[in-house]
Amino acid sequence: MTIRDYQFHSLKLTISEWWPVLLGLLILYVPTFYDLANGIWSREDQAHGPIILLLSLWLIYRKWGGMMNKSEGKSTANLGWIVLFIALVLYIIGRSQQILVFEIGSFIWILAAVILIKRGYIALKVMWFPLFFLLFMIPLPGQVVSLLTMPMKMAVSFVAEHILFWANYPIARNGVILQIGQYQLLVADACAGLQTLLTLEALGLFYLNFVHHTSVLRNVTLAILIIPISFTANVIRVIVLTLITYHYGDAAGQGFLHGFAGMVLFISALVLILSVDGVLQYFIRAQSIKVSHTVYE
Repeated sequence: MTIRDYQFHSLKLTISEWWPVLLGLLILYVPTFYDLANGIWSREDQAHGPIILLLSLWLIYRKWGGMMNKSEGKSTANLGWIVLFIALVLYIIGRSQQILVFEIGSFIWILAAVILIKRGYIALKVMWFPLFFLLFMIPLPGQVVSLLTMPMKMAVSFVAEHILFWANYPIARNGVILQIGQYQLLVADACAGLQTLLTLEALGLFYLNFVHHTSVLRNVTLAILIIPISFTANVIRVIVLTLITYHYGDAAGQGFLHGFAGMVLFISALVLILSVDGVLQYFIRAQSIKVSHTVYE
């Protein structure tokens, strides 16, 4: 049997084993994701939802071969059926009562249950990060978002005001309202809210999983620094939007360039993550060289 024949045979076995699962998932969740695409995902503060879903599916695809190889014949069916029952109850309640936390959360539970039933605990261990990453797709309850968002908006507004004042711009602040020249800007939830912070956290964690550093110190340090990096990216976005409004008018700030400011948020966050990671790499490498010289001497 040639390599091509072996790969084709493996693909046929995989399709025959998993197509009923895929069909069941499509029947259950195509209506859910359709409603999300035409509802909450069309809002600016929830636009990260489909991105999280696509990245998670890509991560599952990326780890699929490793899962299949490591978990051959090691099903954990009993636990898997229990998890599946819980997931279906959450889905029924969430779908019927329009509780998105339950409905979307059940998708993660069902994936975990299927993996346990088909491949067992080892497979679930391989797939833990894609399933964890899906948590960032779940919208938080409005009360939680409102409670935590206001202090964050106040902090972002405060820092943005002082930076622009230091740069000699005519700016003042009243709570989360910035007055620059003749224009007033309200720092909205989408500009500096909890969902934005969580989205940037997801971006940082995805980067960590993708590069897969061997240094535990480097991974832990970068994971901790993602929080101030996210805050800094939010400040940069508010400053950019404020400057656009000041120099080009309110229509520019609220129109097309407002969406561009959203791109600035993610680009600046990614640049900051890469820069901090580069600095960490330099110090860890320098420390390793220093230790090597000490041992050699």
